[in-house]
Amino acid sequence: MHGVLNGADTAWVLAAAAMVLLMTPALGLFYGGMVRSKSVLNMMMMCLTAIPIVWVLWVVSGYSLAFGPDVAGLFGNPFTWLGLHGLFSVHGTLPLVGTVPAMAFVFFQAGFAMVTVALIAGAVADRMRFTSWLLFAGFWCVLVYFPVAHWVFAAPGLTAEHGGWIVSHLKAIDYAGGTAVEINSGAAALMMALILGRRRGWPRDPMRPHNLPFVMLGAGLLWFGWFGFNAGSALAADGSAAVVAANTLGAGAMSIVTWLTVERVRHGRPTSFGAASGVVAGLVAITPSCASVTPIGALAIGAIAGAVSSYAIELKYKWGYDDSLDVVGVHLVSGVVGTLMIGIVGSKAAPTGVAGLLYGGGVDQLWRQAVAVLAVLGYSAAVTAVIAFALKFTLGLRAHPQHEMDGIDDAEHAESAYDFHVARGGRVDLGR
Repeated sequence: MHGVLNGADTAWVLAAAAMVLLMTPALGLFYGGMVRSKSVLNMMMMCLTAIPIVWVLWVVSGYSLAFGPDVAGLFGNPFTWLGLHGLFSVHGTLPLVGTVPAMAFVFFQAGFAMVTVALIAGAVADRMRFTSWLLFAGFWCVLVYFPVAHWVFAAPGLTAEHGGWIVSHLKAIDYAGGTAVEINSGAAALMMALILGRRRGWPRDPMRPHNLPFVMLGAGLLWFGWFGFNAGSALAADGSAAVVAANTLGAGAMSIVTWLTVERVRHGRPTSFGAASGVVAGLVAITPSCASVTPIGALAIGAIAGAVSSYAIELKYKWGYDDSLDVVGVHLVSGVVGTLMIGIVGSKAAPTGVAGLLYGGGVDQLWRQAVAVLAVLGYSAAVTAVIAFALKFTLGLRAHPQHEMDGIDDAEHAESAYDFHVARGGRVDLGR
């Protein structure tokens, strides 16, 4: 911990942290609109409960596991900041991370963990027990997210002298979470979809989004929050944050264009669902690379992510795995695209100052990015499988078949999102 407290930087990081926190309920809207009406509350609850689960664990020792003094490059010392002790005051001195209070950084990084956990919910829609989800989320945070966050985000000198192995030894670049957030959650989503099995009736029965305005609104709020997610990672109100914000805008915009173009060519019509998915694919891809490319590079990344992910979401029909809300096709695939593209279109003119293959840097950075992708993907998939099987053979993972058919909202929460009652005379009572 170092530096001198800077008021402008602190204000920006606090604002960015609030924007990142907004992303989790925004994801609830995004996912909630995608499911059938009988499952919308359950999906929103799965997303929203990621906030308290992560925060409690984060305060107890999760932050210390992620950012504490390094232990063999694999995780932070979990006992250094138990209960966040020592992070809000040390003998009257305010601890800092860079030029901002340590507690601002704690708040900011907690939002990353929250949305990462919530992302996995999209793969298990309509069929997972809520209690099992809560336990899974807690175990997954401790065993998967916190260690991987240390590998990727705990840069040497940021909060401790030595950092995680990916950032400090491999020297792969992941500015805001292409591996720790997107690939990590995407690999976990794939394993959960495989272990849980298909939704009843899938793919035979149509399972269309029940509320596309929800999806569009959720995508818009995610885009807004993503500026805090990426530009906030600069931890300063400076030129790097400005470049990152511009690249975040560009990649999201370009990804919509390519996704809709692919839809128009392949299926005859561009759709609102495709636009919402397209912007998220571009934002996912630019997350690791936002400080490593020029604005033109950001457009290239967005274009590739939109096109590749629009194809990738259809692989589940070909390969037979039921990733309900396309977490694998969008987050895993676009996360891989964005992480690898650093090694191809990275520019020394960008804030991180590393050149990729097309800018004269050779394959040096590309192989480092590839190793980071494979390491996080493999670790997340393996440990997720262990957690899932442990719960499956103890508490149970899957909801009762009748509950799935009738609607998991009523079975798990005794509620309905749309409670329309038919009154006498055939009129509809909207509960006014």
